[in-house]
Amino acid sequence: METLYKLSGAGNDFIVLDGRSGGVDEYRKEVIIKTLCDRNTGFKAADGRIGADGVMILSSSDDGAWDFVMEYFNSDGSSGMMCGNGGRCIVAFADFLGIVPANGKFYEFLAADGPHTGEILGRDGHSCTVKLKMKDVSEYRRCTDGWFLDTGTRHFVKFVEDVEAVDIATEGPRYRWSEEFAPIGANVNFVQALPDGSLKVRTFEKGVEDETLACGTGITASALAAQLEAWHKDADCGIDSGTGKDAGTGNPARTDTTAKSIHTAVHARIDELAVDFTPSGTIFTDVFLTGPAALI
Repeated sequence: METLYKLSGAGNDFIVLDGRSGGVDEYRKEVIIKTLCDRNTGFKAADGRIGADGVMILSSSDDGAWDFVMEYFNSDGSSGMMCGNGGRCIVAFADFLGIVPANGKFYEFLAADGPHTGEILGRDGHSCTVKLKMKDVSEYRRCTDGWFLDTGTRHFVKFVEDVEAVDIATEGPRYRWSEEFAPIGANVNFVQALPDGSLKVRTFEKGVEDETLACGTGITASALAAQLEAWHKDADCGIDSGTGKDAGTGNPARTDTTAKSIHTAVHARIDELAVDFTPSGTIFTDVFLTGPAALI
């Protein structure tokens, strides 16, 4: 029997196990994942919390090119996507296991959407602050009454006046199952821009099919969408409001070419996170998600 651990990234919780020695195929099975993640009868953590938002396996890199490989599964058993909070948690798990980064400073690992880096910025007992490098983002567009972005996972971002007033149980599934995002669907983020420039975000996650306390790829998508929204409201930006593309070139919505990093503070349900990114042509590069990861 493998030892199961529970980690939380801003309230987004995961069952995590060390798969470097093999023998973990059972934990890749849909029925096992669903059983472990069940919120009523699933795996019980040391703090009493039952179930989880997903399962992760830390595996070895076959070619030795990476410090480890991140395997992520939603609570319904689905896989093939990135999870930002999970990415921070698996970096904290690697640190807990005593894995030393090959470069001596930050972890380099492979996930479903490609390579990532993760750096431990600070430790407090079993809690860490982790800076996670996300993938460059080039797929985004204006749609319905918000923005669609792929930040390693598909997200729809809708800006609202009061995020606390949103009936996520109703509005989340309506957008998640919209024909516009069929057949795969999309996670749904409701975002309130605050006067100080920070964002307040609530997310309905597909795969979990409910609101989660935080979603890392969704928080990242929300920060990028806030920048797109600002450019969209600029009368000179040249964005076609129907397509989200530059009216003159047909390229994705205009981005600033000054290549200056932009910092956005984000308030999840119970924790604070930050997203940093650099607009470069029509791509967002150097995208980093920083926030907590704790063994619970």
